[in-house]
Amino acid sequence: MASSRKKIRKVHPLGMRILVKVRKAASQTDAGLYLPETARSNRKESILCDVLEVAKAVDDETEEEANISGIPNGSVVLIPEHAGVAVAWDEDLRIVETKEVLALVSEVSVS
Repeated sequence: MASSRKKIRKVHPLGMRILVKVRKAASQTDAGLYLPETARSNRKESILCDVLEVAKAVDDETEEEANISGIPNGSVVLIPEHAGVAVAWDEDLRIVETKEVLALVSEVSVS
C-alpha cells in the first residue's frame, strides 16, 4: 500500500548562492493595457525574484547559523532573465550565485 504522505523538499544553497522564486510578469501595464505573452517576453532583460533561502554557515563555538551570502533572506532582488539554474521540480525556482544579483529592490507604497 502506497503512503499518502506528501513530501516537502527543503533546499539549502551552498557557497555564495541563494534560492529565489521568480515573480510572474504583469499581464497589464500601469495604464491598464493588456500585454500578450510575446510582448511581455520581448521587453524584459531582468526579472524580479523573492529570496526564499540563503547560504548559511554554522559557527563552531556558538552553533548559530549565519547568512554568508550577503543577501538578506526574504528580500526582493533583480537578476538577469537567464541567471541561475532552474530547480528540477518547480520552474519558478532558481538557484542563483550572489554575483549575478543586480540589485536589492525596496517596495514602497505611494498614495
